[in-house]
Amino acid sequence: MNFEEIEYQDGIRFSWNVFPSTRQDANRSVVPVSCVYTPLKEREDLPPIFYEPVVCKPPCRAILNPFCQIDVVGKMWICPFCLQRNQFPPQYRDISPQNLPAELLPKHTTIEYTLSRPPSIPPIFLFVVDTCQDDEDLKALKDSLVVSLSLLPPNALVGLITFGTMTQVFELGYAECAKSFVFRGTKDYNAKQIQEMLGLSGSGGGKPMPQQPGRPQVNIGASRFLLPISECEFTLTSILEQLQKDPWPVANDKRPKRCTGVAISVAVGLLESAFTNTGARIMLFCGGAATEGPGMVVNTELKDPIRSHHDIERDSAKYFKKASKYYEGIAKRAAVNSHIIDIFAGCLDQVGLQEMRYMVNSTGGLMVLADSFNTAIFKQSFQRIFNKDANGQLMMGFNATLDIQTTKELKICGLIGPAISANKKGPCVGETEIGIGSTSAWKFCGITPRTAAAVYFEVSNQQGQALPPGSRGLIQFATHYQHASGQFRLRVTTVARNFGDINGPEIPMSFDQEASAVLMARIAAFKAEIDDGPDVLRWLDRMLIRLCQKFAEYRKDDISSFRLSPNFSIYPQFMFHLRRSQFLQVFNNSPDETAFYRYALNQEDVNNSLTMIQPTLTSYGFDQPPSPVLLDSVSIKPDAILLLDTFFHILIFHGENIAQWRKANYQDQEGYESFKELLEAPKRDAQEILSERFPIPRYIDCDQHGSQARFLLSKLNPSTTHTSSNQYGKPAGQEVIFTDDVSLQVFMDHLKKLAVSGSS
Repeated sequence: MNFEEIEYQDGIRFSWNVFPSTRQDANRSVVPVSCVYTPLKEREDLPPIFYEPVVCKPPCRAILNPFCQIDVVGKMWICPFCLQRNQFPPQYRDISPQNLPAELLPKHTTIEYTLSRPPSIPPIFLFVVDTCQDDEDLKALKDSLVVSLSLLPPNALVGLITFGTMTQVFELGYAECAKSFVFRGTKDYNAKQIQEMLGLSGSGGGKPMPQQPGRPQVNIGASRFLLPISECEFTLTSILEQLQKDPWPVANDKRPKRCTGVAISVAVGLLESAFTNTGARIMLFCGGAATEGPGMVVNTELKDPIRSHHDIERDSAKYFKKASKYYEGIAKRAAVNSHIIDIFAGCLDQVGLQEMRYMVNSTGGLMVLADSFNTAIFKQSFQRIFNKDANGQLMMGFNATLDIQTTKELKICGLIGPAISANKKGPCVGETEIGIGSTSAWKFCGITPRTAAAVYFEVSNQQGQALPPGSRGLIQFATHYQHASGQFRLRVTTVARNFGDINGPEIPMSFDQEASAVLMARIAAFKAEIDDGPDVLRWLDRMLIRLCQKFAEYRKDDISSFRLSPNFSIYPQFMFHLRRSQFLQVFNNSPDETAFYRYALNQEDVNNSLTMIQPTLTSYGFDQPPSPVLLDSVSIKPDAILLLDTFFHILIFHGENIAQWRKANYQDQEGYESFKELLEAPKRDAQEILSERFPIPRYIDCDQHGSQARFLLSKLNPSTTHTSSNQYGKPAGQEVIFTDDVSLQVFMDHLKKLAVSGSS
């Protein structure tokens, strides 16, 4: 079975598919035993199971799986994690080798239970809308919000908060006219004050409403602000249509007063009083940076620019630390109550994503970065959130917990992904911490079929405690979540991998260089949030040199003898592109862009993450079908079209001759049908990519020597630069890249030299 097939079946890809058998050997293998796991990966062949899982005795509580030994006569099963014997429940009395339940069949290593708990309150959507925008942008946003109401399930609860100089919470249960509660934009309200002002606490507000058929039981105070869409669609639509730009006057040399921090605090306060541990999304729409009150990231003076990476590094960003701490506090409050925070930024300048990133990253929220709410990037990305599955249910899960169990030879170091620790201690937890560690369970407030977590392990066996041949390590992932339908479900994946000898062939043969590149990239991006950029690059380089020293074939001090086997051969190239990527190089990116790029890397599966690290380049020409080409300046040809996919950008690049012929309109003339087809082919392929991706990538159509061509040139390996010219000043027929970056060739030469000399 190849790595992609395993990923399809279990949503998992390991760095090593045979594990080193001792702790020392695992250290020598450099890349940790780790995996990228997509808990809710879409599968067409998952059997629907409508009974409770069979669970091992406490404290183990592992779930029955195909790796359990079973005694069909004694109706017993042995847990492979703790080796305890368990009795099968009465409903399993007819079990036999020919009649096994689905969870014991070898092909069902992943299975999903629909639990019998009563359904939860339907999902909640609380819109938090910035009104400090020009009329055109505000109208575009209002139109998108009105459209989204028709995409929500009729029983979904919705609410509306707007903010500018003040924050307003609209009472949707009051249909006579638009009625709202107003909060001052300069004041830091605590949760108790918010709840008292909205009438959510005390004798009247705390009583639940009498239960009505089909209506969730909610706090009577909260039901004034959050109503089923079927009951308040007309009221909410009319409020949205009448929303005006913030009336507070703004001088020409000032930014508008925008109290984003108060608005988000009020939204969290409203939900945490009435809907603890219930699936809810707070959707924040920002048209600019917070300029007043708690969480402000810049003042109102236009002459004072918003902070840059340089300011943050020098510690001269006046509001950065205080704002970051404020939003981190809000993120914790939301995450504890399982509430998701999404941020949609529609602004040419920065809105403070770098400070607010905790709110998205800790709650499994969504982040969309667009130049305005009037762009296709925002409009289409926003609509795509409400995509439905084959049964007409939203493709999103709420309130998820991922619990991991391992056999005694393995310990859990941590997880890197859009989650927080559930602080579950136990024998599975390792001493080493990578990412969010010291726990064997994590909370994902929001989870989708695309959400992928990176999980890191350590081998606990010491040298001299050799495992018997054929020993296997087992790992079980149990994801409990609230489905969009309100049902509670449990997705269980149990996988086994053999232990092997580090000096034998099986461990090197089991290396998945694509998954390993992504797993190392997540550690590097996690480190980059805390450490200096150069330190992270040095760490990556050391790891790469050590990996090559261990697994390459070479004679000491002989560069020409250096060889990497095929399943290690592309790994150095991934590391070369990762070093140059926007995840680690902040030059030319704003802090908001860096926050957005790192958010995306922490969410996506192996294939999408690899596209971010090493973009794909496809060449279209007259004489051959479209084919992948090297991400290198030698791939630029005057009579070819290139399609670049960086995940964030889709770029069509026309070579010099193609661009001239197109401008001369040859494609419209008789006899040039093949040229017309050549121009159309990359556009069709680009549309196919655009139709599936979230958020929608930026689409760029450019020509060689045009200003937008820089998006391609910045990603290419600079094998032809202004310093590698021939005597006439330019390599014949090739594009010159003006950069001081080293090329992949120089990088590989250095790597070989350091590896064979034994220095790291």
